[in-house]
Amino acid sequence: MAAACLVVLVVALLRNRRAPEDEDPSETPDVIEYMTMMIGVVYAIVLGLAIAGVWEARSAAQDHVQTEAQALHEISERVRVYPPDVRDRIRGDVDAYVKQVVTTEWKTMADHGRVTAEGGRLFDRIRADVTDYQPKTDFEAQAYQPLVDQVTAADTARNSRAESTGATMPGVVWFGLITGAVVTIGMVFALQIRRTRRELILAGLFSALIAFLLFLIWDFDAPYSRGIAASAEPFLTLFPHLPG
Repeated sequence: MAAACLVVLVVALLRNRRAPEDEDPSETPDVIEYMTMMIGVVYAIVLGLAIAGVWEARSAAQDHVQTEAQALHEISERVRVYPPDVRDRIRGDVDAYVKQVVTTEWKTMADHGRVTAEGGRLFDRIRADVTDYQPKTDFEAQAYQPLVDQVTAADTARNSRAESTGATMPGVVWFGLITGAVVTIGMVFALQIRRTRRELILAGLFSALIAFLLFLIWDFDAPYSRGIAASAEPFLTLFPHLPG
C-alpha cells in the first residue's frame, strides 16, 4: 500500500514538473471523465466479485475442517457401546489421526498445498476399525450404521479439505485484476491532476485502497496457508486432550 502511494505521488509530481506552462487542468475532455467513471465502476464490481469468491472459498474450507472434526468426535463418542478393547482401539486411532492432522499435516498443507500420505493411512485405519467390526448385540447393531455414516462424512470432508489447499483464483483472473488496477490508476493521470495537496492525497489514498483490496484477495486465495487462513481450531476444541 505504501509502495502504491509512493509510485502514484512520484509519477504525479514528475508529470506536473514536465507539463507545459500553458496546460490547463480544467480543460479535461468530458469523455475522459466519463470513461474514468465507467472504468472505476466496472473495476469496483470486478474487485467485489473477486473478494466475494475468495471469501466464500475460505469459508467453505473452514466448514470442511469443522465437519471433519465433528464427524471424528462423533465416532469417538459413539463407540462407547462397543466392547472396551474395540472402543479403545478406535478411539486411539482417531486420536492418532487428529494428532497427525493438527501437527504435521496442517504444516504440510500450508507449505506445500497438499495433505500427507500418513494422514490418509491413519484415516484408512479408522475406516477399517469401524466397518470391519461385526456387532454382537442389537444395541451395537443400532450404533453400527451411524458410525459408518460418520466415517463417510469425515472422509468426504477430508477430500474436500485436500481439494481446497491450493489457490482458488486462476492466473488469468489475476492478470485481469492487476491490469485493471493499472488502467484505473492510470486514468487518474488522464484527468490531469495537479500538485495540490488535496489531489495528491486523494490519488495516493485511491491507489492504496486498490492495493489493499488486491492484497486481501491474495490473502484469502489460499485458504490454509496465508495470513487470514482457516485454522485447525475445531480439532483442538473437540479433542482438547491432544497436544496442539
